[in-house]
Amino acid sequence: MNGNPITIIVVLVLVIFGGWFFLSENMTDVPAPVITNQMPIIGSTTPETIVENVAPDVTVIYNDDGFLPKSVTIPSGTTVTFINQGMVDMWVASAMHPTHTVYSGTSLSQHCPNTTNTTFDACIGVTPGNSFSFTFNKEGNWKYHDHINASKSGAVTVTASP
Repeated sequence: MNGNPITIIVVLVLVIFGGWFFLSENMTDVPAPVITNQMPIIGSTTPETIVENVAPDVTVIYNDDGFLPKSVTIPSGTTVTFINQGMVDMWVASAMHPTHTVYSGTSLSQHCPNTTNTTFDACIGVTPGNSFSFTFNKEGNWKYHDHINASKSGAVTVTASP
């Protein structure tokens, strides 16, 4: 092949760029990986997966003005952490004040101390800088208040798990 060296170089450049263009077009057709709340079953020989029902925890801040946000909606099984950023103790408790019977069906004197963690009641004042957490496993609209200052209140609406 006794061609002009410039022609050979131009043909080679076109072949290289053409190949690059063709390959890069095919690479963009590859779907991006999908991230899910799924984990492989360890020790399984098949590509089965199980779906974890992971509900993100929710934080409610308590300060001198009350609870923020004042209401939250969460799926069942979610833990809500009430953080005291106020200047005084807070005592998160299920409505109605002063009995705290709505969530558990038991009165303050029946469920405190809350040794089973099934009662939506801190049962004590939580000092500034500390927190109280509760996992909601019952669907419904659960009102709550600060037992020390019952004018401070909020609500947690619990929906069916997704």
